[in-house]
Amino acid sequence: MTGQQTSPQTTELITGIAELTSQADDGARLRGAALVIENGRIAWLGPASEAPAADTRTDVGGRAVLPGWVDTHTHIVFAGDRAAEFEARMAGQRYTAGGINTTVTATRAATEQQLIAGAARLRREAEAQGTTFLETKTGYGLDLESETRSARAAAAVADVVTFLGAHLVPAGMDRRDYLDLVTGPMLAAVAPHADYIDAFCEVGAFDVEESREVLLAGRAAGLGVRVHGNQLGFSGGVRLAVELGAASVDHCNHLEERDIEALAGGTTVATLLPACDLSTREPFPPARRLLDAGARIALATNCNPGTSYTTSMPFCVATAVLQMGLTIEEAVWAATRGAAAAVGREHGADAVGSLRVGGWADLQVLDAPSVAHLAYRPGVPLTMAVWRRGLRSPRGGQDA
Repeated sequence: MTGQQTSPQTTELITGIAELTSQADDGARLRGAALVIENGRIAWLGPASEAPAADTRTDVGGRAVLPGWVDTHTHIVFAGDRAAEFEARMAGQRYTAGGINTTVTATRAATEQQLIAGAARLRREAEAQGTTFLETKTGYGLDLESETRSARAAAAVADVVTFLGAHLVPAGMDRRDYLDLVTGPMLAAVAPHADYIDAFCEVGAFDVEESREVLLAGRAAGLGVRVHGNQLGFSGGVRLAVELGAASVDHCNHLEERDIEALAGGTTVATLLPACDLSTREPFPPARRLLDAGARIALATNCNPGTSYTTSMPFCVATAVLQMGLTIEEAVWAATRGAAAAVGREHGADAVGSLRVGGWADLQVLDAPSVAHLAYRPGVPLTMAVWRRGLRSPRGGQDA
C-alpha cells in the first residue's frame, strides 16, 4: 500500500478500494470505490473512475475500507490486575459482581496520571485494531475523590464519558448512605466531566428502584442515560432502560419475550458484549431474535480487568458472526452505525460509525478484499491502516 501521512489541511484521495462499506444508508458494500478527505472530513465518495484530483493520493491496493469501530462500552480507567480471578473462573467458579472490589482497591491507590497512562495505553491498543471512537466509564473509585479523579482521567482519553458510581456499593459502606453520595456530591463533582450516567442493575449490585433513582438524578443533572441490564439474570434493567428512554442497555444476556418486545418498540439500543460472555461463561444474548423482532443492536468490547480484558472489536465482530447468528453485514453494522446510535452519535455534524460526504473521515483499511474476512479469518490482525478525523494514525495497523 502506497501513500503518506497528511495534515487535515490538504486533500487526500484514497483509491484502489476493492470494497467500501460506508454504512451511510443500507450497509451495502460498494465495489471499485474511492473517497477524498479534506479538513478531517469526507469531501467526496463514489466510483474510482469518477474521482476528482487531490493533493495527495493513497492507493490501498485492492483492499477493503470501512468505518472505524465505535466501541461504546469500556471500563479502561482502572489500576491493578485480576488474572487470578479469571483463572479461577476458567476452573469453574461462577462470576459474581463482587470481584469489582479488587479493582476498586487498586484504583483508589493510583494517581490520576497513572490512570490516564493506563487508559491511554489501552486506547492506543484499540486504535491499532481499527477503533476510532471510544466510550469509557468511571466506576472503580466508588468514593468522591476517586470517582472524580477517574472522571477526569476518562475525559482525557475517551470520546464519551459515562459516570458509573452505581457500579457496586463499596465494602464497609451503608447502602443508603452510598446512594445519597452517588446522587448528591459525587454526581455534582463528576457531571462536568461526563456525558452519560449508568447503573449496574443486577443482583449483587443495584435493584430496579435504586437504579431508577440514580438514573433520574443523573438526567436532572443534564446527563444522558445508559443501563447495565440483564447480564446475570432477569434483573429488570432492560425494561427500566426502555421506560426511561435510555440511549442503550448493555449486556442483555437474559431476555424474556416482553424484554425483546420492549426493545423493539422503543428507541433504546441493545449493546451486546460477546467477549465478556465468553469470559464469564454466560449465555450469549439472543441477537438473532432481537434483530428479527426489529430491535437495534450494537457490539462493544466491555474492556475491563475482570471479565473482558480485550480491546479487540474485530474479535467481537467475529464472535457475533460465528457464535451469535449474525451475518457479517449485521455484525459490522452493529460495531459501527449501530454503536453510534448507542451513544447518540448516529446523525449530525459529529456523527461517527459511517462514511458519508461531510462526515468525519474515521476509517480503517483491512489487509483483505472484503469485510467477510473479519469472521472468515478470526483472530488474524487484519487492520492495516487507520485514519481518525482525516489523519492517518501512526499506531494504526500493520502498515503504520
